[in-house]
Amino acid sequence: MATRKPVGGKPAARKAAAGKPAARKPAARKPAAAVPAAPLVLSEVRERIDGIDRQIQGLIAERARWAQQVGKAKGPLKAAVDYYRPERESQVLRQVLDRNDGPLSDEVLLRLFREIMSACLAQQEPLKVGFLGPEGTFSQQALHKHFGHSAKGLPLASIEEVFQEVEAGHADFGVVPVENSGQGTIQSTLDMFLTSPLKICGEVELAVHQHLLSRTGRLEDIERVYSHPMSLAQCKAWLRQHLPKAEKIPVASNAEAARRARTADDAAAIAGESAGHVYGLKVVAGPIEDRPDNTTRFLVLGRELFSPSGHDRTSLLVYVRDQPGALYNVLSPFARHGVSMNRIESRPSHTGRWQYAFFIDVSGHVQDAPVARALSELGDYAADVKVLGSYPVALL
Repeated sequence: MATRKPVGGKPAARKAAAGKPAARKPAARKPAAAVPAAPLVLSEVRERIDGIDRQIQGLIAERARWAQQVGKAKGPLKAAVDYYRPERESQVLRQVLDRNDGPLSDEVLLRLFREIMSACLAQQEPLKVGFLGPEGTFSQQALHKHFGHSAKGLPLASIEEVFQEVEAGHADFGVVPVENSGQGTIQSTLDMFLTSPLKICGEVELAVHQHLLSRTGRLEDIERVYSHPMSLAQCKAWLRQHLPKAEKIPVASNAEAARRARTADDAAAIAGESAGHVYGLKVVAGPIEDRPDNTTRFLVLGRELFSPSGHDRTSLLVYVRDQPGALYNVLSPFARHGVSMNRIESRPSHTGRWQYAFFIDVSGHVQDAPVARALSELGDYAADVKVLGSYPVALL
């Protein structure tokens, strides 16, 4: 059983749903230099741009020096993971959105500031982040979207290995897929939380666009298609229409599919465009996903809980007692204290035959009073409650 509030909608609606007012109130700041009404000659425009570039570069350098002061304030011998604070980063990026009056889009500005923050953090040493590899997967794209390109990605063979490397301290954080808007939950990720001590410290929502890739780039050559099972499911209508006779072969990841497709002219892979660049494949067709709003949610794994950002989500693992109305009793404290539930899903608990645990996402942080009060009442109805994480709600 699984339900989740829809991810789509206009940016303003998504921000309001995350507890953020849709209307912006830009912070007071110096007015930007007015663009002259009369057109300038090209050389004057370029000279003005060059001057602005020098100012931008100087300000970035100044920001990097102040970021170094943060490291000094925290003391010697600190690792990169000790400087990273997702709640602070989320607050900074939300301020970027609040200030944006165009002409650049919110997505573009978020990407620019994410990279600046990533580079500043990596001055001491880059964060090491494990992801479901090999290179070219959507998990790697989610890593770059959340941590920026200055983080060091560690491609791993399975979701289980991502958990293991973070637990062992070989990776500072991990990025794993947890659900897709069209195909539902990745069960192997949820099952790992039944035994893992790791915490969720972030989430990423990534628009997923699937492409058919091959060595020749010709549809008529293709006799077999490799891809991750979920990607094959996301494109089954397109495949049924355009490649009804081709063999569909599931593999561990889309990047692995691309690696296999590069070895034969009659093979193809369903993957992102980035996988095609990595493995030297041509785009046969794309995007080919059946749903234009195809989105995958990823979780960021860490070893500790972080402070509230002001726009948070809490994930819980709840083991219920076998009694009438057990689920109702577990959920009712959240309703009484005005805590919105975003998602619920049941999974076998692996503690006994026909025993189940519930994964529940609610709005707010465990340190927020309404959530804390609701959790304090769960003990009367639940056999066990595990806080998997309280973390900033995904930005755009």
